[in-house]
Amino acid sequence: MFQGIITIFDNKDKMLSHLKKKSYEANMAEFQNMHGHYFEEMVQYVEDAENKEDAAQEIGECLAKEVGNAYKNKKGKISPRVQSDLNFFMIYYVFPAILLTEHTDANMVADGICEVWKKSFEDSNIGYTDYDSLYNSFREKIFGIF
Repeated sequence: MFQGIITIFDNKDKMLSHLKKKSYEANMAEFQNMHGHYFEEMVQYVEDAENKEDAAQEIGECLAKEVGNAYKNKKGKISPRVQSDLNFFMIYYVFPAILLTEHTDANMVADGICEVWKKSFEDSNIGYTDYDSLYNSFREKIFGIF
């Protein structure tokens, strides 16, 4: 399911570095251009499923498994710094990209991923919001930090 989805994290460090309003807008446009098909597949998968909530959970489990496999160290853990970056990336890019599909099941997909993410990773009690809310929260820098 969602073959190669881990590639959405390929430019994570660059996309989180020196995050400002202008760079966030450009980063999101590039992110959607390169990876938007995954988010369209997600909402389509849920739309086609008999049990939409289970399908959204499956998507979350698939994503969490791929992230865990890619980012766990030799001891089987993700370092707190890396986990923090992954959490921010999910909040700034992945969830907004899902919601930008404007599909009727987009929130269900985001809810499913968010729920599984919280259970799968330490210190990952995250939430999500839409792109416009995040974009409008920037002045020149997000919340005046970074």
